[in-house]
Amino acid sequence: MKVLSVVGARPQFVKAFPLSRALRREHEEVLVHTGQHYDAGLSDVFFAELDIPGPDHHLGIGSDTQGRQTGRMMIELEALYEAETPDVVLVYGDTNSTLAAAMVAAKREAALCHVEAGLRSYNRAMPEEVNRVLTDHVSDLLCVPAERARSDLAAEGITEGVVVTGDVMYDAIRWARERAVGSSDLLADLDVEEGTYVLATVHRAGNTDDRSTLKAILGALSALPKPVVLPAHPRTVSRIEEFGLEDVTGGIRLVDPVGYLDFVRLLDGAERVATDSGGVQKEAFYLDTPCVTLREETEWVETVDAGWNVLVGAESAAIRAALIDEITLPAKPSLYGDGNAAEAIVAALAGLKGTTADPTVDPAADRRNGGGSDRTAGDDRDSRNSHDDRDDDSDDNE
Repeated sequence: MKVLSVVGARPQFVKAFPLSRALRREHEEVLVHTGQHYDAGLSDVFFAELDIPGPDHHLGIGSDTQGRQTGRMMIELEALYEAETPDVVLVYGDTNSTLAAAMVAAKREAALCHVEAGLRSYNRAMPEEVNRVLTDHVSDLLCVPAERARSDLAAEGITEGVVVTGDVMYDAIRWARERAVGSSDLLADLDVEEGTYVLATVHRAGNTDDRSTLKAILGALSALPKPVVLPAHPRTVSRIEEFGLEDVTGGIRLVDPVGYLDFVRLLDGAERVATDSGGVQKEAFYLDTPCVTLREETEWVETVDAGWNVLVGAESAAIRAALIDEITLPAKPSLYGDGNAAEAIVAALAGLKGTTADPTVDPAADRRNGGGSDRTAGDDRDSRNSHDDRDDDSDDNE
């Protein structure tokens, strides 16, 4: 089976690492990098660290407005699909790369697998929410990390083609944790001791593109009576300079983007983490680090219900309290599988009808005929939504 995998943002590189290894043991994989994360610190270092084979195709799209970036990706991907003729197109998460690859697969009637399907924050103002909803509704195989995602899909009429596989980021973090402790010197380089500092990540457009919101977040972090380490996303650095907020960051150690192993080491050693990233919420949970989420909602609701994640938005007092107050952590449940999601996804792909693994039914033909093994009547595959803000280089439900 020939699988064309499309990535473009940091967490997608991490997710591709375990799944690419598992895929290539039995199948042919063509890896495509859209270039959505164009900064080497957000891209190239992950391929090198994780020993992911270099992309077979690099589209070099880079940053742009939401519509132009997605459209340019679609143009390049359509030509690529025609040249490669994959059995399955595989996409991850909820970035513009995900949506572009999914829309072209649907238009070309190619089988589509969505890894990390079914997540919902129920905030359609987030571009990522629009991306994930539209992608789910044109997918033939939906690999969900937990039962809640399956239930949310069922509420939208999607009941077939859904497989609970667990989370591939758990696969990756299990591999990375021990290696990070042994290979990363970042804590020493930053002169911080394990368990004494707060790690922060801030990159979402909703938090960085409004001056008062960004100032409130940075002010709360800067005022903490403990070290704060913030690997700064290019978007965040640009906004700090544009808004003249350099004086607000005096208590924060702003550092350049770090590689995956260094980031895992920082997160593993942190006393707490403050983030607006979906991926970091999960990684913190896996590494037993309490998480304070700088958003009003999350697609990873299970971490909140389990007592390991708290939503505080961008209000300074709430941020400070959540990062200073004493907390008692409950026993940690198993939420997202056993760390073998990649193998489960490969097994699900092997059973996907219409591929060379199982050519008995063409899922694209089902779509053409208005039926489909995985959709109810009334499912609108041509639904559209829009968002005109410039792409935030979002890191895939980060």
